[in-house]
Amino acid sequence: MLILTAFIIAALVVVAQIAGQRRAATLAGDEPQSLHSRPIYHGLKSALWTGLVGFSILIVASVVSRQLIDTQLRASLPTDVQGYADIKKDRLISDAKAVGDGDIVSAPLDEGYKTARDALAQDYLGLKTLREWGISIGTVLASLAALFLTYRGIHRESRARNSSERIIRGGLFVSAGIAILTTIGILFSLLGETIKFFSNVPFYKFLFGTHWSPLSGVFEGVVDENTVGAIPLFAGTFMITGIAMLVAVPIGLMAAVYLSDYASPRVRAWAKPLLEILAGIPTVVYGFFAAITVAPLIRGSGEALGLSVASESALAAGFVMGIMIIPFISSLSDDVINAVPQSLRDGSYGLGATKSETITKVVLPAALPGIVSAVLLGISRAVGETMIVVMAAGQGANLTWNPLEAVTTVTVQIVALITGDTEADTAAGPAFALGFTLLCITLILNMFALRIVQKYRMRYE
Repeated sequence: MLILTAFIIAALVVVAQIAGQRRAATLAGDEPQSLHSRPIYHGLKSALWTGLVGFSILIVASVVSRQLIDTQLRASLPTDVQGYADIKKDRLISDAKAVGDGDIVSAPLDEGYKTARDALAQDYLGLKTLREWGISIGTVLASLAALFLTYRGIHRESRARNSSERIIRGGLFVSAGIAILTTIGILFSLLGETIKFFSNVPFYKFLFGTHWSPLSGVFEGVVDENTVGAIPLFAGTFMITGIAMLVAVPIGLMAAVYLSDYASPRVRAWAKPLLEILAGIPTVVYGFFAAITVAPLIRGSGEALGLSVASESALAAGFVMGIMIIPFISSLSDDVINAVPQSLRDGSYGLGATKSETITKVVLPAALPGIVSAVLLGISRAVGETMIVVMAAGQGANLTWNPLEAVTTVTVQIVALITGDTEADTAAGPAFALGFTLLCITLILNMFALRIVQKYRMRYE
């Protein structure tokens, strides 16, 4: 129903554009110069207001009404389930909503739970129907009202262009602000649970401890401060990331240089799209490739040289992760190198430099800010990768600098702590602490990279 409402609003936006433009053209008649703004701006103003009112009400009402339904369902819980724990009540409400939506639900815990769930599902269906019809009717009526008012407000002296530009400028401002607000929201969503965790566990024991086994007391509802040392996780993360970048940066950068300065247009036409196909391969496929092909190959090669290689090693995960990151670095670096002004190349050639000297002494230094950004994107991609590490490097928190041994990463442990049978408040605390620490490290890397970008951008502009 709500999707249909969105299509109706989109149709009204088109109608507002056409109707407003025609009305302005009719008012102008044979004297288009009598209008302050061209007819297209009158139609654009009407369309913008119609869409703004309609979609704003639709989004806000959908979010608020969903929260109201959850509150109403919690208030209407039967008396025989009021003694349930909060997590069990949340599951009951979630299962009731899934039954009402026709989704698959888990088996009921007992007969009383099933009865309460089915009763709540009936209440949810009634509230859901009322919600959808109310939002749809109200939103469409509001959009029609906006269309009618803007249509009636069209006259010769109307400053439609100024109004349209203000609305568009406001939309651009909101779009820019969303990124900032999202970062702030992510920070605060992690901060609360992180502070709660560190109120029970000293910060230094988490950051500098070398033993990681946070689930040892999870079912007793406690976290042993001596089992949450995150050093092995960050060591494994940095090791795998470093191996990946040792693979991705040289290959990606050299591929970018070749495609931008050495390859013929015909070769570039098929080589670059073929290289970028790597970016679209799902990470789980890379994980299979690492576990089935690369890891046995590395193990066999190591054994032939007399080395002890684990079945799941950091080297296999890092190597395959580097292959996955190559198209990110190559594509971005290629675009940046092509953006270097041709006048710099011509000046270098005029001084007698060869092509290789021009690339190493002129082009690459001038493109360094963009290349640093590409490498930073690759590092962020490597730090946040999970599936390849799970399938190729293992989940054991092993503190080692030997790339031939099994290690784990921060993201793998976060997934292990907050999913499946380990989902509990005592397990979520270490997971949030890991996420917050990883976020801080990423922000520091971003600040460092921005400093490098600003330094070399001022030098070569």
